[in-house]
Amino acid sequence: MTNPSLLILAGDGIGPEVMTEVRKVIAWLGDKRDLTFDVTEDLVGGAAYDVHGTPLADETLEKAQAADAVLLGAVGGPKYDTLDFSVKPERGLLKLRKEMDLFANLRPAQCFDALADFSSLKRDVVAGLDVMIVRELTSGIYFGEPRGITTEGNERVGINTQRYTESEIDRVARSAFELARRRNNKVCSMEKANVMESGILWREVVQEVHDKDYPDVELSHMYADAGAMQLVRAPKQFDVIVTDNLFGDLLSDAAAMLTGSLGMLPSASLGAPMENGGPKALYEPVHGSAPDIAGEGKANPCACILSLAMALRYSFDQGEEATRIETAVEKVLADGTRTADLMQSGDGTPASTSEMGDAVIAALEASL
Repeated sequence: MTNPSLLILAGDGIGPEVMTEVRKVIAWLGDKRDLTFDVTEDLVGGAAYDVHGTPLADETLEKAQAADAVLLGAVGGPKYDTLDFSVKPERGLLKLRKEMDLFANLRPAQCFDALADFSSLKRDVVAGLDVMIVRELTSGIYFGEPRGITTEGNERVGINTQRYTESEIDRVARSAFELARRRNNKVCSMEKANVMESGILWREVVQEVHDKDYPDVELSHMYADAGAMQLVRAPKQFDVIVTDNLFGDLLSDAAAMLTGSLGMLPSASLGAPMENGGPKALYEPVHGSAPDIAGEGKANPCACILSLAMALRYSFDQGEEATRIETAVEKVLADGTRTADLMQSGDGTPASTSEMGDAVIAALEASL
């Protein structure tokens, strides 16, 4: 029996640092849990541009498409700000998502009890928060045509097109409903059907999918701006939120900050509906490349470690081991171990990136 394959793309900034800690967990799984992966590594983003003159080489894309899952660190940095738009580091990530057809982006917003006071909201509003935002990732206004900057008369005009097909809405809705069945069986679909035709179609298709195949799942609809307000007012009313590319981008970042630290949040970008099992997928922390602290040992590796846990759950059918890793991270936080981003109040034991990774390994050892 062959081992499942995992492609690591550490990327730029703090990406390589946090990925070093993920490798520790992968090694531990092999040594202590008899769970071994065939791991290969390659370049993406600015690191790839430095070597290949492109943020994603064709050979790397081929490796990603062949792998059972891809784990990515982060891309970007000020060094690349002056590059042409077509070769900026972020284009490599967008191309990966598009070419692998990773249409369902899972962005959990989970507030660990030890970090409830880090949120800008009151503890009782966020303690125990566990929301999953399912964002459509490969269509919508970020990809629609026509687009560009043109000239009309004496002034420039920026054009972007919001476009969705029924099939694109259908498949991401099914991913959300399947996920809800694994959680609390509740989905809220968010759009702007009051002012956008694409929103009208979105609402109609989501309702049709629900009525035909998922009547057991509770479904509600909400305008995205009202949804943003409700996320801040009473976030625990939600379980799974499904929305389009643009609104998902905005809502997931807002939800992320409810938890107190971007350094704690993983994400998954999945292809085929989850009922088919083992979709091709890319996993990455929500945080960026944080070039201001790159190389200083200050980065929080937990989001990247938790991204590995998501890979175990959704790509490798290893839910028990995923929960083991999540519980280990929670224990480390409860014990007061803190990287720089978690030292806002001055409480806790300061830890470097490597020390935080070692603490997670120690908690994993204690779980046996």
